[in-house]
Amino acid sequence: MTFAYPEVLEAGDLVLRRPRAADAPDVARALDDPEAVRFLPNVPMPMTAEFAEDWASPESNAQLAAAGGVRFVATDRRTGDLLGAVSLQRAQADRAQAETGYWVAPWARGKGVATTAVRALAAGAFEAGLARIELCTEWENVGSQKVALAAGFRREGVRRSAAPARDGGRHDLVTFVRLASDSGDPVPPGLPPLPGGQLTDGVVTLRPQRTQDADDLMALFSLPEVAETNFGDSELTLANLTAKAARVGSLWLAGDRADMTILDAATGEFAGDIGFYYFMRGLQEGMIGYSLRREFRGRGFATRAADLVARWAFEQAGVARVIAGTDPRNVASQKVLERAGFEREALMRHRLPGPDGTRLDDIQWVRLP
Repeated sequence: MTFAYPEVLEAGDLVLRRPRAADAPDVARALDDPEAVRFLPNVPMPMTAEFAEDWASPESNAQLAAAGGVRFVATDRRTGDLLGAVSLQRAQADRAQAETGYWVAPWARGKGVATTAVRALAAGAFEAGLARIELCTEWENVGSQKVALAAGFRREGVRRSAAPARDGGRHDLVTFVRLASDSGDPVPPGLPPLPGGQLTDGVVTLRPQRTQDADDLMALFSLPEVAETNFGDSELTLANLTAKAARVGSLWLAGDRADMTILDAATGEFAGDIGFYYFMRGLQEGMIGYSLRREFRGRGFATRAADLVARWAFEQAGVARVIAGTDPRNVASQKVLERAGFEREALMRHRLPGPDGTRLDDIQWVRLP
């Protein structure tokens, strides 16, 4: 079964039309860019004229149509210049669903081309009879995840090791879905970005964690006093920390957690980490946790970081309660929280896993707006 997709779609400053053989040179020029094809493992690097010619050829597009898919080039309404492309593929006629993908030419980035094109394609596809469209991205492809949300797609989950990677391995796919019955209104991110990309009080600066932080995080989490209170769900290795840091932007958009790096505002030196974990979104309650390098302790860095995160959670994320937990023996951390405006609320017995199968008590602290 094939779907009767429109020949042309118009949206704002864009006209979406079917590819032509004459588009091949512009396609080759657009895709001859590492950033453009970073998350397109089926596109050759370096780009070849043969690939572009096949992509734009009537034969290739006829094969895609026979499989229930379609391909459009996005062009500038005024000039006709090629700005990108959007497609439907992996169609399943019995389920009336397909997967969308796109790319944007380097000269058209930052102009909303991807969002406009995906929204227009979705509208045309639903009119043609599709009931469900998926948009799948790698963890690190936060830009595409923002496009998905802006185009009215909702995050549905993660498909583990679902697609081949350029290096021959496999990678997960974070999956967003839009239904024909959805409004199509933009979906807000689960947690807002940091204003200006960071939080600072002039002494400490907080920014989202990056993969480049992995070595510093490894050294920090390897400290015995930090390791004994780190309840991670994976083995402490550099590879795992790098993979975790690569997921920070995606989990931030999902509203699950916001992992940040603490920097010395004066020098930019790595001082520690702090995270906001939004496990209780329905109750508007989130939790913070933090660790500092030894040489930055006793200087108020943890207190300042905790205060900055709490204020951001209240003022930007609409959180009603920020909580934190401490080992009853960790008097230093308790003093940090007191100075950051938290109050002791409860002693939770046997709440945390301890060494050799034991359980540890947890003193719960809370700060309200």
